[in-house]
Amino acid sequence: MSFIKHVLFPLRSEFVILRDEKWGGNKTYTSYGDLEKDFAEQVVHPGDLKNSIEVALNKLLDPIREKFSSSQMKKLASCAYPDPSKTKSAMKGSTKNSDAEEVVPSRVDLRVGKVLSVEKHPDADALYVEKIDLGEAEPRTVVSGLVAFVPKEELQDRLVVLVCNMKPQKMRGVESQAMLLCAFSSGDPCQVEPLDPPAGSCPGERVFVEGFENGQPDDELKPKKKVFEKLQVSGEAPSWCKFAES
Repeated sequence: MSFIKHVLFPLRSEFVILRDEKWGGNKTYTSYGDLEKDFAEQVVHPGDLKNSIEVALNKLLDPIREKFSSSQMKKLASCAYPDPSKTKSAMKGSTKNSDAEEVVPSRVDLRVGKVLSVEKHPDADALYVEKIDLGEAEPRTVVSGLVAFVPKEELQDRLVVLVCNMKPQKMRGVESQAMLLCAFSSGDPCQVEPLDPPAGSCPGERVFVEGFENGQPDDELKPKKKVFEKLQVSGEAPSWCKFAES
């Protein structure tokens, strides 16, 4: 919301929520206060807000894209930002130490998700099977071992944080397509609690690591590389996480 307030409204003096006719059609706001009020009262759906921000941002970027379409600017951009594939080719002879340096937090695709449903795994008493909205076309199926730690009703409709680029794997016959992140204490008894993104977060929002906001996550983390495992903070919520603002 702060991006809308401090960037979009000062530039355009209005903001349009784009939505399907069956949900009331598009609505134009000329006052940020009215938009904030409707969002707080759930008149504006987070998904519609996210899509509308994306459209408005693209309109802001169109003149810049047009400027960069000239051959001179393309050449300048190519020099400033070399093709990553060419950079990788030049690093083929890198040592094990340089490989280790590449284990950086930006390789992990962390996103906010909303739990749409929670069911017990049909073949495992300790596992839940959740359907989680990540702002994609379809919700993802996630299997998590939280039955002993988190009541079903506490997960339902909850906003959580997930690793979204791990290789999908079957857990007792059900494919899990992401990993739900939790903090834990190793006392007696052990306590486990899902990480909570800030109030107002939307499904699909990236969760960044301070200092690595511009890095691109891997398409899929390779299990043998154990990138996420090397980045975990044992026994507490990851102190390196920070959340994107709308």
